[in-house]
Amino acid sequence: MYLHLGGDKVIKTRDIIGIFDMDTSTVQKNTRDYLKKAEKAGEVITISYDLPKSFVVVNKKKSKEKTVYITQISSSTLNKRNISKNIYL
Repeated sequence: MYLHLGGDKVIKTRDIIGIFDMDTSTVQKNTRDYLKKAEKAGEVITISYDLPKSFVVVNKKKSKEKTVYITQISSSTLNKRNISKNIYL
């Protein structure tokens, strides 16, 4: 299955490590340090330059390459999209 992150970016759901709310998760210093380290390593991709609401950490299974996507879509909306695609009737 795939998850649309906004703009023209779609990722495989099996590659998602976590979906994080920007407001609540960046309160912790560890999270801010992780994002700074990922940005310095060139692992951060900004989907939109609107106000960021969440970030998604992805680990591509084949290449073992980690990427952090910063998106304007809220974490709750991304989670709803992810769950609704995994429900089978």
